Amino acid sequence: KSREILGTIRSATVSKEGQHWFISILAEQSENLDPHPSQIPIGIDVGITHFLTLSTGEHIDLPNLDRLIHRVTSLQQRLSHKKKGSNNRKKAQQRLSTAHRKLRHVRQDFLHKTSTRLAKNHSYIVMEDLKVVNMMRSAKGTVNKPGRNVKAKSGLNRSIAKQAWRTFRNSLTYKLNKLNGELRLVDPRHTSQTCSQCLTTDKRNRKSQSKFECISCGHTVNADHNAATNILRLGFLGSVA
Repeated sequence: KSREILGTIRSATVSKEGQHWFISILAEQSENLDPHPSQIPIGIDVGITHFLTLSTGEHIDLPNLDRLIHRVTSLQQRLSHKKKGSNNRKKAQQRLSTAHRKLRHVRQDFLHKTSTRLAKNHSYIVMEDLKVVNMMRSAKGTVNKPGRNVKAKSGLNRSIAKQAWRTFRNSLTYKLNKLNGELRLVDPRHTSQTCSQCLTTDKRNRKSQSKFECISCGHTVNADHNAATNILRLGFLGSVA
């Protein structure tokens, strides 16, 4: 049993993953009317280099999943070479299922622990309202109008999928709601180009993926930290400037 059951049990769902059985219990609880234990707001910038960068300057990175992802890929290739209906194919399917489950659990464990920590420590959290589906649209194009940089776009899509931003946001939302906190979503436009000190907006401010240097006031800071600070301001003022 992973946790105590609180409230009145309404239903239970039994599921199987590989050789493992699970039961999920839905329970009804009274509404929490207590104020959030913290009144500290925070802004979050999500990215590829760092999973999250907070407006405090803290970077939060995903655990290294490369080894687990490589094993899943390797087992998928082995499975494709097994004869359909054979015992060897069934064994290969079982090993692949186990590898998928481990990868999923490692990622979910990180996402839940991170979202729980942030939800408990901050009553208001501001994030960019990213359209992940649009960001991951294929660059292949058509026969008459082929896409450009298709290989690079494919690699970026894999990196975006690996981050699991949508899953994290959903987890953060319900945990904040339970604690009477709030998740605010803002327009991401210009947050990476605007100086968090003097509010000058210019694409030349972003010197590189990691460096931000304002052409107006000379303010220098990590680019993701600067964006997270702007995101926090945007969540309360309604505009970056």
